[in-house]
Amino acid sequence: MTTAALTRREFLTATTVALTAAALAPQTAAAAATERPALPEPSAAKLPRWRGFNLLEMFNADGSKPYVETDFEWLAELGFNFVRLPMSYRCWVEQDDWLKFKEPMLQRVDLAVEYGRKHGVHVNLNLHRAPGYCVNPPAEPLDLFADEPALDACAQHWALFAKRFKGVPNRQLSFDLLNEPKDLPEEKYTRIVRRLIEAIRAEDSQRLIIADGLKWGTVPVPALASLGIAQSTRGYAPFQLTHYRASWAAGSDKFPLPTWPTKSGDTITFDKERLRRENIEPWQKLAAQGVGVHVGEWGAYRYTPHAATLVWMRDNLDLWQSVGWGWALWNFRGDFGVLDSRRTDVTYEDWRGHKLDRQMLETLQKG
Repeated sequence: MTTAALTRREFLTATTVALTAAALAPQTAAAAATERPALPEPSAAKLPRWRGFNLLEMFNADGSKPYVETDFEWLAELGFNFVRLPMSYRCWVEQDDWLKFKEPMLQRVDLAVEYGRKHGVHVNLNLHRAPGYCVNPPAEPLDLFADEPALDACAQHWALFAKRFKGVPNRQLSFDLLNEPKDLPEEKYTRIVRRLIEAIRAEDSQRLIIADGLKWGTVPVPALASLGIAQSTRGYAPFQLTHYRASWAAGSDKFPLPTWPTKSGDTITFDKERLRRENIEPWQKLAAQGVGVHVGEWGAYRYTPHAATLVWMRDNLDLWQSVGWGWALWNFRGDFGVLDSRRTDVTYEDWRGHKLDRQMLETLQKG
């Protein structure tokens, strides 16, 4: 019988049996992973210091593929405990029908959650492309922030996941509502977030929910503080360093060659203290209101000089460690990551069929 022909209950039962059997093999790394102590139970007011990576298998519908268990196994083995899954809703709906769901594609999400449970890695589900909004092109046919049918559809997608994963502990699973909302009035964003929270809590009143900050995740939203949810920030400052020669960032081919700290002539324009002032202190004020904070994305693209990247990383990690925030690098395998990043100024180590940036890995492990 094919996976597509299985009911969801049959699929999950078969998956659990298979993964449990694998976990019992005494000579495997997976067996060791199952013996790790459980992560502490998180709350919206105080998130654990989750540290890990974004995994991009369902980042867009065109390139969608199943999540890879070795990613979960390896990052746990390397000392990390968190994955964020930025996903496009188009992966699991029929073309041109926001509410006709494809069960085999949803089962890929089921399996990722199970991989996380098996290897002691928290899984954070995120709608990177939601019905009516995505920070990346192409534009959606309707606007989530203006058109009720888009908001209705987005709420139904989150209700689907809430019902699907009801009973999975918050130490294993959380929801991140919407990737990087644009520059909006706070009240307009709050209305959207409230609606999505209501849809989730109607199915699972206990699910841990996180909302990205405004202005593409960079600005905290005090109006959400009373809703019993955590918030996610970003670590992409300064943009001219992190997105140097990034093809999707307009004008990035004209950015000056990055250094850290950044300078204009002999004058320092961006350094660790500016990071503290602009990227830490505003979010500390939010945390003081009883809101957990996590850095959902960060990193520097592969053309940023490696030496500058590592020093910049150490400063960010030191700041986040000082305030107790976790983080998720974009990405694990790829142009921002520790595996197969294609940098030309790194001496890579051959590691399990991949090119490992050992210096970056050790920097992250210390942070």
